[in-house]
Amino acid sequence: MKGIFIVDKPLGWTSHDVVNFIRKRFRIKKVCHCGTLDPIGTGVLVILVGKATKWASRFLGEDKEYRVTLTLGVTTDTADAQGKVISQDKNTDFSGEQIEQVFKQFLGEIEQIPPMVSALRHKGKRLYHLARQGKEVPREPRKIHIHKLEIISVDLPRISFEVRSSKGTYIRTLCEDIGKALGCGAHLSALRRMKSGSFSLERSVTIDKLKQISRLELEDYLINTDYRL
Repeated sequence: MKGIFIVDKPLGWTSHDVVNFIRKRFRIKKVCHCGTLDPIGTGVLVILVGKATKWASRFLGEDKEYRVTLTLGVTTDTADAQGKVISQDKNTDFSGEQIEQVFKQFLGEIEQIPPMVSALRHKGKRLYHLARQGKEVPREPRKIHIHKLEIISVDLPRISFEVRSSKGTYIRTLCEDIGKALGCGAHLSALRRMKSGSFSLERSVTIDKLKQISRLELEDYLINTDYRL
């Protein structure tokens, strides 16, 4: 068996949880994902199986598209809703124009400092392992590209928006930086990946469905590696 299929990752699962589930459930030795999606995130997770795993670097580098909700006035130690609250600011009564002006600052090429809650390494150790130990180390800013940043709705203190970004973009950091620019702080409260490269939710299969089907039936969901992007 070889090919690509798209999983609609559920809330609370890590990307590795999905890979391990598929490996054990369908008895496939070679399985990998293309683009980590944190436990707080749901949606498109590109999965490669068998010889198709050699395509991983190609899919890892593709743009991603998300639907996001951030909450103003509250910052956490992980920059998302699962972290410990470290500051609060009740002054979140911004006009639509103020919010739009700040969002425009993040369009195009920008720099981001990767969060401590990330899989990057420092002296051989994952940053998230260091973060769990209460440690923080210097991180160099990285250039990323925000291709699209559109506000969907504003229901203060929450703002929902859509973003399409380059490889290496941390959406939790984007939310945090938007909060800093507004002067009140913010954190990521909901995240759904809508697309990864040319693959969208329309082609996805849920974990519940995968629990019900056989290895043979899994082939119905595979996209052949000859599929043209």
